[in-house]
Amino acid sequence: MWWKYLIEVSFSLGLFVNALLFIPQAVKIIRTKNAGDLSLTTFLGFNIIQFFTFFHGYLHKDYLLMIGILLSFITCSVVTVLIITYQVKA
Repeated sequence: MWWKYLIEVSFSLGLFVNALLFIPQAVKIIRTKNAGDLSLTTFLGFNIIQFFTFFHGYLHKDYLLMIGILLSFITCSVVTVLIITYQVKA
């Protein structure tokens, strides 16, 4: 069943890449000390989706999903906190 293995590997890589995609936003905010062009609502929405996805993985004992979405939750939360920090200062 090589296709199941391929799907598992692709899924794992996709979750890891998803988590990495938030890092450039965090770096940009830190470098410019400005989050004016980013939507707090959007990133809070991402956090809410990731929060419930984590518990969905828990209920279904999908530990791969839980680990991947936890990484995304952490990196997205960093961006969310930076947006709150730098929009309040503006």
